[in-house]
Amino acid sequence: MEVRARYVLMGVFSLAVILGVFAFVYWLEAVGGLSARSNYRIRFDSPVAGLLQGSAVLFNGVRVGEVVALTLDRDKPEDVVIEIAVERSTPVRIDTRVGIDFQGLAGAPVVSLVGGSASLPLLAPEDGAVPELAAEKDAGLGMTQVARQVLKRLDTVVSENAEPLKSTIANINSFSAALARNSDKVDGIVAGLERFTGAGKARTRVFDLAPATPGPPPPKCPTTRLLVLEPTALALIDAERVRITGAASDEADLAQVRWPDILSKVLQVRIVQSFENAGYQGAVPRTMEDVQTDHRLMTNVRSFEVGMDGEAVAHVEIAAKVIDPDGGVVDARIFRGSQRGGGQTVEAAMETLDAASRGVLGELVVWGCDVLAAREKQSP
Repeated sequence: MEVRARYVLMGVFSLAVILGVFAFVYWLEAVGGLSARSNYRIRFDSPVAGLLQGSAVLFNGVRVGEVVALTLDRDKPEDVVIEIAVERSTPVRIDTRVGIDFQGLAGAPVVSLVGGSASLPLLAPEDGAVPELAAEKDAGLGMTQVARQVLKRLDTVVSENAEPLKSTIANINSFSAALARNSDKVDGIVAGLERFTGAGKARTRVFDLAPATPGPPPPKCPTTRLLVLEPTALALIDAERVRITGAASDEADLAQVRWPDILSKVLQVRIVQSFENAGYQGAVPRTMEDVQTDHRLMTNVRSFEVGMDGEAVAHVEIAAKVIDPDGGVVDARIFRGSQRGGGQTVEAAMETLDAASRGVLGELVVWGCDVLAAREKQSP
């Protein structure tokens, strides 16, 4: 009998310990834990689907407490009253905004408290009653409920305006049929408007420059890196529009001739490609400034245009300087090129300008490689 009594006593003691642990954990999580708590009631005028006892309470996104009770108001069946317990240091005021947020992948609802005016006093109990906050209108609605309300309103709008919508669609069908029957007349009207406004003549034409291909003998290719800076030029030259002077048979088209980008950016790319065509792979554009370079190539475009008086005549003038790592000028030169071409068409003008550009870029590449090669020889 003594053995049986001992086992019963041990079982009762173990069960009491387990129940005590569960009660302590529940007290920590739901009632208040180790810190002092303040209780508040919150009244919602809409359903609070998914909100449970123990759901988190956040103040400005920081967890400060939990929901301790949810009740219904018999006098107002549409209202839901919940009671929350939060840390006493939480600055809950009369104008603190209350709502419900959804967190996590599953969208678990939490009570959200936001801000309040620092000039107003903290919300405190009166005559021992628990202070009460009013939630914002429809604050308890979930995303699904809000979507249903919106769809219901849309359905109401469509239902109330069914006849006007039907009439509008019928008018659109009639108008489309009238356009189809008179499509040839509409084309004539549009063509007449184009002739009257000149819109049909204004079409943009984009032309590009080709890089130079220095001929034999090939230049002396250095081993150092060269940073090719973006050329500088006056605004009249450094633009997307090609500078064409004089008159031409298709003068209206000349006003719409464009480069793919502003001239300085196009020239920078073509200078780098010209160095590569000459066998020198050490030239890099300004966009690669983080690459370690030994010298810099500075260029200034003084002239880049084509004239159309009688025949196409292109003029290109570029001043170039090679700068050492200390900022000193190693060498400088001005390159000039002119080219004549037959015809007064846009194509003839651009072919002439492209030929003049390739000639100047070819001379610039040979000179630049020679300067860098000579510089390497002088270096110890």
